[in-house]
Amino acid sequence: MINLILLFPLLACLILCLFKKDCLNNLMINIYAAVHFIISMAYLFRIELFPNCENCSFFAVNDLNVVFLAIMSIVFLAVAVYNNGHLRNVDVTGRKVRHYTYMVLLFVLSMTGAILSNNLGITWVFIEGTTLASAYLIYFRKTKHSIEAAWKYVFICSIGIALAFVGIILLTIATGSLNSLYYADLYKNAALFNPFWLKLSFVFILFGIGTKMGLAPVHFWLPDAHAEAPSPISALLSASLLNSAFLMILIVFGVMTAAGCASYARLMLLVMGFLSLFITAVFVYHINNYKRMLAYSSIENMGILVIGTALGGAGMVAAMIHLVGHSLIKASFFLTSGNILDLYGTKKIKHIAGLLKADRATGWLWILSFIGIAALPPSVLFISEFLIVKTMFLQGRFVLCALFLLLLTIILYGIGKAVVSMAFSPLEKEPEGLASGVKLNWMMYAPQLVMLILAFALGIYMPDAVSNLFANAVVGF
Repeated sequence: MINLILLFPLLACLILCLFKKDCLNNLMINIYAAVHFIISMAYLFRIELFPNCENCSFFAVNDLNVVFLAIMSIVFLAVAVYNNGHLRNVDVTGRKVRHYTYMVLLFVLSMTGAILSNNLGITWVFIEGTTLASAYLIYFRKTKHSIEAAWKYVFICSIGIALAFVGIILLTIATGSLNSLYYADLYKNAALFNPFWLKLSFVFILFGIGTKMGLAPVHFWLPDAHAEAPSPISALLSASLLNSAFLMILIVFGVMTAAGCASYARLMLLVMGFLSLFITAVFVYHINNYKRMLAYSSIENMGILVIGTALGGAGMVAAMIHLVGHSLIKASFFLTSGNILDLYGTKKIKHIAGLLKADRATGWLWILSFIGIAALPPSVLFISEFLIVKTMFLQGRFVLCALFLLLLTIILYGIGKAVVSMAFSPLEKEPEGLASGVKLNWMMYAPQLVMLILAFALGIYMPDAVSNLFANAVVGF
């Protein structure tokens, strides 16, 4: 099954290259999304589709990465469905759409490889692959701002990847004569590693891969890239790419824990986590672009993930819950922003008014996405943030808890002010997109609705099987 999920996009790209039929573009993305989803669900529910056929020395599925794989599959399937309607409103040639399809397939392949890899070096290669594949997708509209965002993305992320590579070299020094980057070998022999070189390697890996994850202070590419990329790509960037980078940080954090250096790693994660919240709280009030606003919200939520990881215990479980909830809700938010862009033809918050009157379905999806990302009940993010606050109280971190709640409140108000203004302010004239005949079909509503239902359903009732899934994922941390 691993072979199929990794080789299918390469085969699809070859078919597209040979036949060059416009009808194959969306078809290949849809087929890969379906294959990806079926295989991921099979792993999640421990169903062997192809018995006795696995022989992947560099890739494996375990209790941790299966969560990341499953949520990525759900988001990718939602994006693929939305993409069918979205491309009908984009005035581009068949050749350009084919290039777009190539890069979407390779982008998802790179993220899948990074998630499934059981070797630190291979993970690094696939993380680098995500940069190369997604750069074109950010530049897809070929405007002045999109090319600037793409170059900033490539430049900053390349520096981050280089820092991570230095960190891996330092890690090999710390391992002594082990001569292996397989995760199992690193965990097994972690107690024998040199603490000085191990701590130094963690600094480089955290800052390097933290760049891809969008953690402050190495987050600078993220607002521009998310704002300029097509909305389906923004959803993949925020709900899948950032997660794959977080997984690599999480695994290296596990090595630090096994080596007895957990307190050092936790301190660094807390600092970067709270700095991410602070940066978002500062900038969210000065943003007049709703896609940039959502990008800063992603920075905030990546900060919450590493804060939960640093706290350990119930905080780690909260981080896993938050990972799932944020991915579903933020993907819905970004896809809905694509509807707004099609309807109004602008990304400026001050130019958006009367969203509920212009398109009631889009307006309610926008409001529900805000309720979800704001962690208001019944959002599953309420559970994750409540567990993080509870963990801080139990650990006696009262100052950090107060700061955490204060920053979240500031961010909530900043985003809420913009969402309410866009949805409820009076509609003075017909939006530009509607006036020019733009039509939104059911495929541009259904994916968001399904993801929001999942996020809210988990907030109301979390089955024991799901709770056990999260608990098993964090064993050893």
